[in-house]
Amino acid sequence: MTDQIFRPEARAPRGFADKRAATLRAERRIVEAVSEVYEQWGFEPLDTGAFEYADALGKFLPDSDRPNEGVFALQDDDEQWMALRYDLTAPLARFAAQNWETLAKPYRRYAFGPVWRNEKPGPGRFREFIQCDADTVGSARPEADAEIIALAVAGLEAAGLPRGSAVMKINNRKLLNGLLTAAGVTTEGQKLGVLRAVDKLDRLGREGVALLLGEGRKDESGAFTKGAGLGARAIESVLAFVAAGQPDRSGTLDALSKVIGGSAEGDEGLEELAKISAALKGLGVGDDQASFDPSIVRGLEYYTGAVFEAELLLETTDDKGQPVRFGSIGGGGRYDDLVARFTGERTPATGFSFGVSRLAAALKAAGRDEAGESRGPVVIIAFDQARMADYFAVAGELRAGGVAAEVYLGTSGMRPQMKYADRRMAPAAVIIGEDEFAAGTVTIKDLDLGRDLSKGMTDNAAWKAERPGQQTIPRADLVAAVRKIVDATR
Repeated sequence: MTDQIFRPEARAPRGFADKRAATLRAERRIVEAVSEVYEQWGFEPLDTGAFEYADALGKFLPDSDRPNEGVFALQDDDEQWMALRYDLTAPLARFAAQNWETLAKPYRRYAFGPVWRNEKPGPGRFREFIQCDADTVGSARPEADAEIIALAVAGLEAAGLPRGSAVMKINNRKLLNGLLTAAGVTTEGQKLGVLRAVDKLDRLGREGVALLLGEGRKDESGAFTKGAGLGARAIESVLAFVAAGQPDRSGTLDALSKVIGGSAEGDEGLEELAKISAALKGLGVGDDQASFDPSIVRGLEYYTGAVFEAELLLETTDDKGQPVRFGSIGGGGRYDDLVARFTGERTPATGFSFGVSRLAAALKAAGRDEAGESRGPVVIIAFDQARMADYFAVAGELRAGGVAAEVYLGTSGMRPQMKYADRRMAPAAVIIGEDEFAAGTVTIKDLDLGRDLSKGMTDNAAWKAERPGQQTIPRADLVAAVRKIVDATR
């Protein structure tokens, strides 16, 4: 009996995606464009490690011996639990607490990188994804919130969402807190229940939220969700509050002032929103770019004041051409208590975060994917195996001229090599046989043009007539001719 060789099944872990060139280039373009904007606004880059001590993360950790629910955790050799970061904000809070004395304050930083969440994966829901954040730590001024909002508007525009493609929706937790206090709701459990109910307004509508504000709601499957337990009068007050949004920021402030009822905390929230509105006006952010929306509450419990979400306004479709709703593509707010977990002293902070992969997917679904099909390098056909050194010299010339290039290193003949170049999405193939070497010439095949013609693209006929599908030119003109193909607007 012969021993069987174990061969593992080639499979990626659930919730972890393999990304090829087109996706990686789209994400890289977003990160580079947004990073440039963030640095123009005076935010400095920061990169913290992938692992944090589990007790420093806090948010997902259950009361158990192994803190591995919601996060991926392991025990170090000194028996301390470490976990992969689930966002970029908790590491910032730890870093700020650890280095506060040496930082210029307020501390303005941006960061991007992968985060990991040990949650059930599903369509569009991954266990590993890239986030991009910008935060100001150390300023309690509402103008710091306004600057983060304006920065988010500018960053998303640089990423590929021009004006009218998205809107920042803004609220303040203090408004709802003041409203609930005036209605006699004082327990944190009830307040959290209200926040969770209001957060489902888009999905459940007014009636569904009313049920969750009261005794509870049974969904289509028959599962019952316990409600916040508010009385009828308090429910009507909350529903009136979330419906107070107006087309312009000043109109919303006027409507909210009539609903809040003069509570001290509510008035404080109104004053902060008024200052945010004035600062946004000074920053050139219009009502169509950033509006006040009382239904925005954000899901995380640590927000203490202003909260905001970026909503995509573009029509989006899936791979089958069916309409799909992306909704929120980023969000943030003020979190004045997070650093205090380490220091015991309240440290004001505000920030915005968006998922790079989610934004890239949204741009693709909206037909705004500038990367499109990922173009490969120019391919030099290996016509003569004895001339490999010469082919590498040709590739070197092209690279020195700013053109990505590679020499075919397989063993196939001419037709398979051309098929390889096409599959690589090469803009052109360079062919040099003995006749070309002897004459000091090169033959260039324009593969971009061939792909255009195969798709039936017949516009700009005069230009195409001047652009031959194949040409033989002097070797000295190689780089210029290839650059013309690579740089051409199809």
